[in-house]
Amino acid sequence: MTDIRELLLSRIRDVADYPEPGVMFKDITPLLADPGAFTALTDELARIAERHAATKIVGLEARGFILGAPVAVRAGLGFIPVRKAGKLPGATLRQSYDLEYGSAEIEVHAEDLSAGDRVLVVDDVLATGGTAEASLQLIRRAGAEVAGVAVLMELAFLGGRARLEPALEGAPLEALLTV
Repeated sequence: MTDIRELLLSRIRDVADYPEPGVMFKDITPLLADPGAFTALTDELARIAERHAATKIVGLEARGFILGAPVAVRAGLGFIPVRKAGKLPGATLRQSYDLEYGSAEIEVHAEDLSAGDRVLVVDDVLATGGTAEASLQLIRRAGAEVAGVAVLMELAFLGGRARLEPALEGAPLEALLTV
């Protein structure tokens, strides 16, 4: 696991003062552009899905789509996008959550998840945990079980793990990198 961590870290670029002064943005686009690193990341996340007996992958908008879809293909599972409110046609389940300044809403197609599904949430970064927490609520409202959450990178200094742990209800949270 040390080798993959070193590979992933070597392909993540720090961008100072983005999107605002004082923020050190972790840019994963160099990782995505490197087929070897992207494949290694996809394989590792697919192993997590298999280890936790997931039957479906939920990807959180938008980079969770980029990571979750190939993980689902690699693991032989279905992929379900969780989108910002108003972006999905048809019947949806909607969940609101609080942001640092205000609130937001996410949605999933109501028929895409059901009892018997074990769902692994995949995203690029765990920051404050609000979107991930809302996605867990959506998954359970749809009648499915949470198999866990897997992220490329956890920004530990933002406290997302502490916020998310009660909503996990014992399901695992796995971060390949912690910064």
